[in-house]
Amino acid sequence: MTSTARRLLVATPTLLDANFHRTVVFMLEHVPDGALGVVLNRPGGDDVDELFPEWSGLAASPTRLFVGGPVQADEALVAFGRVASPAPVEGPIAASSEWQPLLGPVGSLDLGIAPGDTVPRVDAFRAFNGYAGWGPGQLDDELEVGGWVVVDAEPADLLTDEPEHLWRRVLRRQGGDLAMMANRPRDPTVN
Repeated sequence: MTSTARRLLVATPTLLDANFHRTVVFMLEHVPDGALGVVLNRPGGDDVDELFPEWSGLAASPTRLFVGGPVQADEALVAFGRVASPAPVEGPIAASSEWQPLLGPVGSLDLGIAPGDTVPRVDAFRAFNGYAGWGPGQLDDELEVGGWVVVDAEPADLLTDEPEHLWRRVLRRQGGDLAMMANRPRDPTVN
C-alpha cells in the first residue's frame, strides 16, 4: 500500500458511482485501517455566510457548503482555511489548536473559534458536510482496478473558485494520456 495522503484522487471516467463520478478528492489520511478524504468539487445548496455568520465575508467563492462525501453527510463538518500571508511564506507554517497545516498555506480549520482569534490569521475558508471514507484495503482495490488516478495537489485546488472545472483542470495539468482523459464526454454514447 502506498499512501495517498495529501494528494488528490481524481475519478476516472469509468467510475460511475454517483457519489464520485468526476470528482476530485483531497486525501487527508490513508493508512492500512482505511482512508479518508474530502470531495473538492461538489458545492451544495446552503450559504456558509448564513451558517457561520461570524465567518461571514471570509468564505471562498462559491460561498456554499460543499458536499465533502457521502459518509456522515448530515453530521460531519470539515473546514479548510487559507493562512493570510503578506509576504511569501518561508518554510512550514506553524500549527495551532485551531489550524493544522495540510498543504502550503491551507490547513484544517476549527470554525468554532472567532476568525480574529485564529493563529495564524486565516483570510479564506471553505466548509464541507460529510467526507469520503474507505475501509481497510478498499481504496487500494479501487486504485488497482483503475477507478482513480493519484496526482499531486496544489494549494489552490482546496479552495478553488471554479469547482465545476476542477476535474478537467487537474487532469489537463498532468499532460499526456491524463490530459486527453479530461476531454472525454460525460456520456460517450452521445459523442
